[in-house]
Amino acid sequence: MNKNLLSILILGLLIVNIVLTSIMMFSVIGASKRTTDLVTDIASVLQLELGEAGEEETVPLSQTEVHNIAEPMTVTLKSSEDGNTHYCLVAVALSLNTKADGYKEFGNEESMTSYEPLITGEIIDVIGSYTMDDLTTSDAQNEAKKEILRRIQRMFDSKFVYNVSFSDIKFQ
Repeated sequence: MNKNLLSILILGLLIVNIVLTSIMMFSVIGASKRTTDLVTDIASVLQLELGEAGEEETVPLSQTEVHNIAEPMTVTLKSSEDGNTHYCLVAVALSLNTKADGYKEFGNEESMTSYEPLITGEIIDVIGSYTMDDLTTSDAQNEAKKEILRRIQRMFDSKFVYNVSFSDIKFQ
């Protein structure tokens, strides 16, 4: 008789456990779905803001003109931990959008050549703020390109320059 009573008690506890587990599961699934929807909404809003704020512009090759800075620049880099003075020899090319505002005023070859000293000054200022160890990583180079682009766009008060490329970069 004790064995039957113990079996009935275990069966009862098992049924209560299954009922409570299923109740908990359905309540957690509902809350989890709402949380997932909220995170998805937030991510989509952030992506929209990032897209407006400065994602790289996609310009067809047919409306792109490349302006190479005439001479490669030798830039003195920020002192690194080894105490030695390091230099960077860099050749820079600017990609210009021929359909953008400001291109007609500033984008022609003659105008870009006349502004080259100002552009070169911005490039030297940005690259010179890095150490050689920093610039040997592609992340720092990309960061430097973005900063140069931002400064050039601010200088011209236009976004007709949409990309900065290092066509050749060497360190010493």
